[in-house]
Amino acid sequence: MARYTGPKAKIARRFGEQIEGYSKALQKKNYPPGQHGRGRRKKQSEYAIQLAEKQKAKYIYGVLERQFARMFDIASSKQGITGENLLQLLESRLDNTVFRLGIAPTRRGARQLVSHKHIAVNGEVVNIPSYILKPGDIVSVRERSKSLSAITESLAGKSNRYPWLEWNSASFSGKFVSVPTREDIPENIKEQLIVELYSK
Repeated sequence: MARYTGPKAKIARRFGEQIEGYSKALQKKNYPPGQHGRGRRKKQSEYAIQLAEKQKAKYIYGVLERQFARMFDIASSKQGITGENLLQLLESRLDNTVFRLGIAPTRRGARQLVSHKHIAVNGEVVNIPSYILKPGDIVSVRERSKSLSAITESLAGKSNRYPWLEWNSASFSGKFVSVPTREDIPENIKEQLIVELYSK
């Protein structure tokens, strides 16, 4: 199963943001990685800015190039604003929803839980991280997995909830109530730049 397995701190430094969870490297070295990180020219071309925004979105959601391009095609064929449709599709992924519900502390961790068959959707085990949820779907932790320390510790430390999700702590399950609006999605992504890039 293809996924990015490179250094997380390097990605955070490249974009100047905590992309894949908290990283101390960003505080210690708040400049881009590489031999010319400190002296890199500040002014970027329009294309470079658009490309960087697309790359940032890919790394945030843990999606590789071909899959991201396919999701953009789906988003552009749907009614509504293409950039918003794209973010809604990314937020509707099963691994992202597991992360948002607090079952896993990171999207990487959520992807692993899904791949290892610890998560069920509407009572059926689903091990495809890119599975797209529909409003009304119930995401739950399998009975035999409820005692996993990784899951219990993550749920204990999770405080922020999201308006498009409902969590039931008694049954270790959450409901995907609705597709989130752009205003509800907290990620710092300028989706219009991605649309402009793919429109070239």
